[in-house]
Amino acid sequence: MATNKPYGDNARKGALKGRSQVQNPKTGHWTKRSSETGKFMDGKKDGTPFKEVRKEK
Repeated sequence: MATNKPYGDNARKGALKGRSQVQNPKTGHWTKRSSETGKFMDGKKDGTPFKEVRKEK
């Protein structure tokens, strides 16, 4: 997993491992998925992708 140190600078050091994201073509929302289980974890409604999470093709 990525670390968030030093605290308070709002920057993540490194990418999230074991996670990916995919965009729903109908709604335009981004959904985060765990690579270990394949289950969908979280979604974003504002149309912007998650930071530091790789995109699926």
